[in-house]
Amino acid sequence: MQYNIVVVDDEIRQAEIIVKILEDHGYNVKGTNRPQDAIEIAKNEELDLVITDQAMPGMDGIKLLESLSSLKNPPLVVILTGYGTISKAVEAMKKKAFDYITKPIDMDRLLLIVKNALELKRLDRENRELRAIIKGEGLDTIVGSSGVIEDIKKTIKKIAPTNSTVLITGESGTGKELVARAIHNLSLRKNEPFSAVNCAAIPDTLIESELFGYEKGAFTGATSSKEGIIGATNKGTLFLDEISELSPAVQAKLLRLIQNKEFKPLGSSEVISVDIRIIAATNKVVEQEIKSGRFREDLYYRLNVIPINIPPLRERKTDIPVLIEHFIKKYNHIHSKQINKLDDGALSLLMKYNWPGNVRQLESVIERTILLTEGDTITRDDLPLEIKTTPIDINKYEFELPDTGINFYELEREIIIKAMKKSDGVIAKAASLLGMSYRTLQYRLEKFGISKRTEES
Repeated sequence: MQYNIVVVDDEIRQAEIIVKILEDHGYNVKGTNRPQDAIEIAKNEELDLVITDQAMPGMDGIKLLESLSSLKNPPLVVILTGYGTISKAVEAMKKKAFDYITKPIDMDRLLLIVKNALELKRLDRENRELRAIIKGEGLDTIVGSSGVIEDIKKTIKKIAPTNSTVLITGESGTGKELVARAIHNLSLRKNEPFSAVNCAAIPDTLIESELFGYEKGAFTGATSSKEGIIGATNKGTLFLDEISELSPAVQAKLLRLIQNKEFKPLGSSEVISVDIRIIAATNKVVEQEIKSGRFREDLYYRLNVIPINIPPLRERKTDIPVLIEHFIKKYNHIHSKQINKLDDGALSLLMKYNWPGNVRQLESVIERTILLTEGDTITRDDLPLEIKTTPIDINKYEFELPDTGINFYELEREIIIKAMKKSDGVIAKAASLLGMSYRTLQYRLEKFGISKRTEES
């Protein structure tokens, strides 16, 4: 991790000496003789550690500590003090300073304090990231470095404070609900309910009553009144996933809800007003659904005020390494594992794979791999068979069947021999090259009578 340190001393030469020593040990350090500079830096970027002189005119070290402590993610503070002001150092420790060091400064001790402080910040930063990941909060859950993901994040920031409806499109598994939750968690409604409804998972006969609620006697089995999801989400955000699966009748009621901010429960004549923001999502091309008559055009225009399209993972493969790192951190924490890295062979296979299940499938693969990996590094052998047997573009080999045909038995035998030679006779490596299991290759070696001597010939 990159750590940021600021050294504050009203005698700028003293600050510069400490800066030079810390820089020589690989730290990213800035020096200043103005305490206010440290406060401004801490407000605008992730600041990990402030080393400050105690005795300074205007704002001394303790006042600087108090100002920094009031920030959302305050840096740790180390106080530099003279022998005659030890009492001030004790006071600083009571106010949650990380440590203090007396002048003249013992640089070895200072370096040890800095090392310990940054280790604590590392743990704190990782815990904050993991809490955000597990809770599914904010933009931290929208992971990726591609231009399209950065654009989506910018859009979320712009639209989150508004009440406009949002339509999120993209294939299954691309992260549509994560985007919806990020919008809610960055909005003025973040402390109100967020209700997610998978419209495809609830039968047509139940979806209307589940959403709008019902009165006692509204239908057979309605022995008491029940508040629907919409009523329970008042003042919050309603996320309707796979909205194109709604029936025409429910689409009509939803349109009225968006237009008039009101609805009627089943079996009731009472009109209920509601303050609710609607975010919808679908994995279908809505324009085609409209043409086929399965989706109301007027509802589409009401929902599509803010459109967000999430491309499939195969179209933004530069996001794959970032997502892998993200999921390794997440499942190391959840499963108490210590997987540190992914080797080049494994990464190459994961980059080549087309991910029909998108990010959801990648997450599942990484979790499964972490559970089954015995060491601290994920190798290609640890990956599931479907990843190791990634379809290849056969056209790049310019392979054409001859008019006279081929002997497939001999061709398969020759390919296995080549794989065994390439892997120096190691069956496990050859099996990985061929995208088959160890046992399958063993069977084929026996089937084709491929002996060690044949492999080496």
